[in-house]
Amino acid sequence: MLFSTKDTGPVADAVKRHWVDTRLPASMRPYARLARWERPIGWELLLWPCCWSAALAAIAAGQGWPNPWHLLLFFIGAVAMRGAGCTYNDIVDVNIDAQVERTRSRPIPAGQVSKFQAKVFLVVQALVGLAVLLQFNSFTIILGLVSLLPVAIYPFMKRVTNWPQLFLGFAFSWGAFMGWAAAFGSLSWPPVLLYLGGICWTIGYDTIYAHQDKEDDALVGVKSTARLFGERTKPALIALYGIATVLFGAAAILADAGPAAFAGLLAGVVHLGWQIAVLDIDDGDQCLKLFRSNGTYGWILFGGFVLDAFIGWI
Repeated sequence: MLFSTKDTGPVADAVKRHWVDTRLPASMRPYARLARWERPIGWELLLWPCCWSAALAAIAAGQGWPNPWHLLLFFIGAVAMRGAGCTYNDIVDVNIDAQVERTRSRPIPAGQVSKFQAKVFLVVQALVGLAVLLQFNSFTIILGLVSLLPVAIYPFMKRVTNWPQLFLGFAFSWGAFMGWAAAFGSLSWPPVLLYLGGICWTIGYDTIYAHQDKEDDALVGVKSTARLFGERTKPALIALYGIATVLFGAAAILADAGPAAFAGLLAGVVHLGWQIAVLDIDDGDQCLKLFRSNGTYGWILFGGFVLDAFIGWI
C-alpha cells in the first residue's frame, strides 16, 4: 500500500513538535517528512524568486501589486515541487544519506518508506505541480517544463563537481523567469538579471547550509562549496551576496523601480551582512539558523518591491 504504518520518529534535523508529528496520522508522517513539510524554508526559498519577479513585473506594468492569483499558484506550486524535488533527491541519494549522521534518519534510509512508495509519492506531487502550471499562459508552461532539466540533474552534481550549489541555484532561481512570464507572456532583461542574482544568492545560503555536513561529506566523497571554500567562506559569501545585490539592483532599474525597491535592497544588504558577520562555519546549529534566515531576506526584498509598485500606482 502507498501509506506506510512504520514511523520511527522525526528526521534528526527536523523542526521539533511540528504539526507533522503532532497532528498527521502516523501512516502519513514519513511522506510529510519526505516532502519536508515540517521544514517550510525550502519551499519559501523556491517561492521567493517567483514573488520577486511578479512584483517587478507589477512595477514595470504600472500596477499597484503583483497578481494575487499568480502568487497563490506560485505558493501551491512551490510547496508541491519542493516536495517532489526532495523526494527525488532522497531516492537518488539514499546510499549517501545512509552514511551521513544528519540524513540517515530520513524516511527512505530509515526504512519508513520504500523506494517504490517514494516514487509513487513523487508522481502525485509532480501532478499537483503540473495542474498548477497549466493555469498559466503557454509561454510560462513551456518555461516551467524546461525547469525540470536543472531539477533532474542537481542531485548528481555533488558527485562530480565542487559546485553542486551552482546547480541548485539553476533550479531554485527559476521562479525569477516565471513571475515575469506569467504577467507578460515573454521575458526581458529584468527577470534574466533577477535569475542570475538568485543563483549567486542560492550558492551563498546553501554554502552556509552545507557546512553542517562537511565532515561526513568528506568521508563519503560528497563535494560542496562549503568544502571548497573552507576557511575562505566569509570572503566568498561577501562576493556572492554582493554580486547578487548588484544584479537585483540592475533588474530593479530596468523594471523602472523607484526608491522603495532600493530601500528594500539596502535593508537586504544589512541582513546578508549580519549573516556573514556572525557566521561560525564550525557551529552546525548556527549554520542552520542563518540558512533559515534567508526566508526573512526574501520578505525584505518582496516588501520593498511591492511597496514600490503601490507607491508608483497611487
